[in-house]
Amino acid sequence: MQTGHVTTPFGRRPMTLALVKGQFETANIRRGKSADKWKIYRDACDARSLMGLRDRALAVLNALLSFHPEVELKEDANLVVFPSNAQLSARANGIAGTTLRENLALLVQAGLIHRQDSPNGKRYARKGRDGTIETAYGFSLAPLLARSEELAQMAQQVAEERRHLKIVRERISLMRRDIRKLISAAMEEGAAGDWGRIEDHYVAAVARLRFAKHAAELEGRLDELALLRDEVVNRLENQLISQKTDANAAEYRQHIQNSKPDSIHELEPRSEKEQEAPSASGKERPAEPMKAFPLSMVLRACPEIGMYGPDGRVSNWRDLMTAAVVVRSMLGVSPSAYQEACETMGPENAAVAIACILERAGHISSPGGYLRDLTRRAVRGEFSLGPMLMALLRMNGRAEAIGNAS
Repeated sequence: MQTGHVTTPFGRRPMTLALVKGQFETANIRRGKSADKWKIYRDACDARSLMGLRDRALAVLNALLSFHPEVELKEDANLVVFPSNAQLSARANGIAGTTLRENLALLVQAGLIHRQDSPNGKRYARKGRDGTIETAYGFSLAPLLARSEELAQMAQQVAEERRHLKIVRERISLMRRDIRKLISAAMEEGAAGDWGRIEDHYVAAVARLRFAKHAAELEGRLDELALLRDEVVNRLENQLISQKTDANAAEYRQHIQNSKPDSIHELEPRSEKEQEAPSASGKERPAEPMKAFPLSMVLRACPEIGMYGPDGRVSNWRDLMTAAVVVRSMLGVSPSAYQEACETMGPENAAVAIACILERAGHISSPGGYLRDLTRRAVRGEFSLGPMLMALLRMNGRAEAIGNAS
């Protein structure tokens, strides 16, 4: 092989340490290694987004591989091809000379080929008496063989990212369908609630989807839609359960009245203490437990809480609750206010509420009073974390977009 030493490019083309490093790595190809050149090429095509390559560069790489006579690239064989620019252009779908040189430079920069330049910059091969090539000057394909496993892993990574992106898009489509039909059903059948405002939130969320191109952006939009869907479902569920409870209570009262119409006895009232105490513990609790939200969604909506976790990060619910205790003290929220929130909302949701308050700390004059108000509203079934998280997701999404634009 012609890779046992470092070579520099001909003419005014500069030498870089990256090229030196690439030649060192190529020189250490495992003895006896071989690989199918077209499989390597397919892996490079799949991984082109990670290497910043365009389609024409891959067409030039295809043309270079076609000049290698064997199907396999072998460590102990000559891996330098030496076609002229005219021959390369013909096999690369007739691209112009300037475009050809640009894409050859991109392939070198990406570390897929090396230049093996002759003293005068020409590409040729010198053969021995037996007709075998002794020395060749042109483009070395050895980097492809050296990086065959790496390219295969990169191709697999891109395939997994595409699969994940497809799943996210499918979930967004299902979420949009569910929200649209649930809102329509609620409005058409006269369900109580400000469904016009909820529909406006839905239309705005769908409009933001047009600007989401990458997986992270789409996941953020999916979280927003998931929060909105949960809010719609919770409203309908609470309404339907309330209607069913009222109907059952009315039926039960009617049954009591009709079962003993002539009875002169009345039910014995509860004692005064029993009437005053809503529960054995003396703490009011909401009729239905509050919905829990995914931790990843909470951390996207409330990134500030992360620095207060153990080792400066939050990786699970225990970390979040530990961070909430630290933040509670820092914000001046009394232990009793936080304890009431934990007993009413549940410890996880109380920690999420603290994280939301931290995000908006500059706009809340009394965090302790604010938390107590949220707790009282939760007891009456008038408070859900969903809208708070949704608003913070939108706010942080806008801030990130402005930061990227600047």
